[in-house]
Amino acid sequence: MSYLRFLPAETRLLDVFKAHPGPARPLLELHEQVMRADSPFTAGERELIAAYVSGVNSCDYCHGIHTVTAEAFGVPEGTLAAAVRDLDSAPVDDKLKPVLAYVGKLTRTPSRITEADAEAVFAAGWSEDALHDAVLVCALFNFMNRMVEGVGLRADEAYATESGQRLHDGGYTGLAKFLTDEG
Repeated sequence: MSYLRFLPAETRLLDVFKAHPGPARPLLELHEQVMRADSPFTAGERELIAAYVSGVNSCDYCHGIHTVTAEAFGVPEGTLAAAVRDLDSAPVDDKLKPVLAYVGKLTRTPSRITEADAEAVFAAGWSEDALHDAVLVCALFNFMNRMVEGVGLRADEAYATESGQRLHDGGYTGLAKFLTDEG
């Protein structure tokens, strides 16, 4: 149930965006840039990072939706749940594990990130651009997790599936059509 009483009890993020299109439009543009523009990471890898950060934050709404989206991009089913439980033993590509470790630490204890953490990402073969992009995904989803939790949004598995597939198919700018009465 949303804490925003002027919205329906079964409020979704799109309802919040529709009620506040001013900040929603640039936020969706930022999502499209961070999650779908050119990057050393594929769209699926960025969705994996987003879902992982959301899982670390225990934001079930975002974790569920972005897990579905990551899986739609080819991340094997069950990978994210395993990674959130125990990254070291999870069936995550060895090249991605240091990236997830980095964003996990950045999420849990941001003031404790060190040069050694960044060096682990570089040693796995990622560039400085990749580190930058991972940090942007992490920051964006820490923001979104707090927004979602702050307004009290919840989603069941059916909605996560629908929304995750919608993100896979239409990206984030495709959500802008829902900000009008016609959407």
